[in-house]
Amino acid sequence: MAGPRARRGSGLRLLALSTLGLCLMLQVGAKRPPKTPPCPPSCSCTRDTAFCVDSKAVPRNLPSEVISLTLVNAAFSEIQDGAFSHLPLLQFLLLNSNKFTLIGDNAFTGLSHLQYLSLANNNLQTLPRDIFRPLDILSDLDLRGNSLNCDCKVKWLVEWLTLTNTTVAPIYCAGPPRFQEHKVQDLPLREFDCITTDFVLYQTLSLPAVSAEPFLYSSDLYLALAQPGASACAILKWDYVERQLRDYDRIPAPSAVHCKPMVVDSQLYVVVAQLFGGSYIYHWDPNTTRFTKLQDIDPQRVRKPNDLEAFRIDGDWYFAVADSSKAGATSLYRWHQNGFYSHQALHAWHRDTDLEFVDGEGKPRLIVSSSSQAPVIYQWSRTQKQFVAQGEVTQVPDAQAVKHFRAGRDSYLCLSRYIGDSKILRWEGTRFSEVQALPSRGSLALQPFLVGGRRYLALGSDFSFTQIYQWDEGRQKFVRFQELAVQAPRAFCYMPAGDAQLLLAPSFKGQTLVYRHVVVDLSA
Repeated sequence: MAGPRARRGSGLRLLALSTLGLCLMLQVGAKRPPKTPPCPPSCSCTRDTAFCVDSKAVPRNLPSEVISLTLVNAAFSEIQDGAFSHLPLLQFLLLNSNKFTLIGDNAFTGLSHLQYLSLANNNLQTLPRDIFRPLDILSDLDLRGNSLNCDCKVKWLVEWLTLTNTTVAPIYCAGPPRFQEHKVQDLPLREFDCITTDFVLYQTLSLPAVSAEPFLYSSDLYLALAQPGASACAILKWDYVERQLRDYDRIPAPSAVHCKPMVVDSQLYVVVAQLFGGSYIYHWDPNTTRFTKLQDIDPQRVRKPNDLEAFRIDGDWYFAVADSSKAGATSLYRWHQNGFYSHQALHAWHRDTDLEFVDGEGKPRLIVSSSSQAPVIYQWSRTQKQFVAQGEVTQVPDAQAVKHFRAGRDSYLCLSRYIGDSKILRWEGTRFSEVQALPSRGSLALQPFLVGGRRYLALGSDFSFTQIYQWDEGRQKFVRFQELAVQAPRAFCYMPAGDAQLLLAPSFKGQTLVYRHVVVDLSA
């Protein structure tokens, strides 16, 4: 039997073992305090600063408490998106004296505490738009010593400099030549012409076509296409939901050269001009929802139609047909109660190719172009209620198409020629004078048109792609703007469809192409 001393010793040992076990349990269950990450080999670090030289990337294993980071002579050229997001407490970021050429759009995201940013003495030519927007409390910015190209990509910076409270050291442009060595802070915003436009292919319509005529009827937008290959005048309707032209109806027309829609007293008529088999006028019956033939056009008067123009004079509706037959005559028809009736024969025996109605200065005129003589100008006589010959456009001995436009107070004629240059003429009060010649061998179609204040000219050819020109207001001339892959066009047609501005190009050799006019902001 053990004595009291032995029992006390045993108890002490048990107590010691229990205490040791408890300590071990506490040590196992307790979390160890985190270790401070080591400073990268290329950096020198204190508790809240880091100075890095020759780094191959932005160091990732810096203490999150770092508030000041300096990178010098970095061995990389691009600062990527979120490059400093692991250092949310940064207040000072010095990236000067490196070879940075590119900065990601979101390179400085997450740096809500950044006060001082130095990007001086790098190879930056441009900066991402709004790169400094996330830096809410930025007080100092240094961009000196870069080769900034002060083009549209830097326009946002000029705007930002006028609005920010950040102190920015003077920055100077390295280019373009007109801004070279200019102070960025002093550049006038009006000097940045950063809005450009483009015509992009939007829709392709099956089968060749030789004319295109948009029209509004019962608040809907339609398009009439003369498609001799399909033996029809195709009527298409604009789908405002799908934003496309959709097939709607067809009028039989085996040799159609022009389908001219006219809405007279809320009634829809389509004049169908054909090379063979006579020409007709169709009427849309809303009760039966179909086109029915209303009347024939005298085949002895209109033998070989080539173009149609519809217009109103003093409240009356007329349409004129250019006849390209040597035995025919360009003819004028007038609407009266329930049909169109022959009103006047014009310009017989001259193989007329195109018509253009001009209603300016209260003097309606009709210009008739011909492949055999100079275009003829007719002026409307209100006393005779007929067109009277006024003169010729003698500068162009033969013209396939004639169109007009106004720019400011001046009136211009555009005339295409199949052999020789097309011409742009300006009216000088008593005569036309030539202001420009455009190369256009093989041209049968041209069309000036206006889109949102910008004036263009589409000029087609049977031997090359279509050229789009833009009017230069300062030079008062058209300058080459864009080439479209349209061969052998027979017409051009501008059609606004909601917020879509469309240019249609019916082609004799291919499908009708629909281009959309788009506006591009180069400063975005």
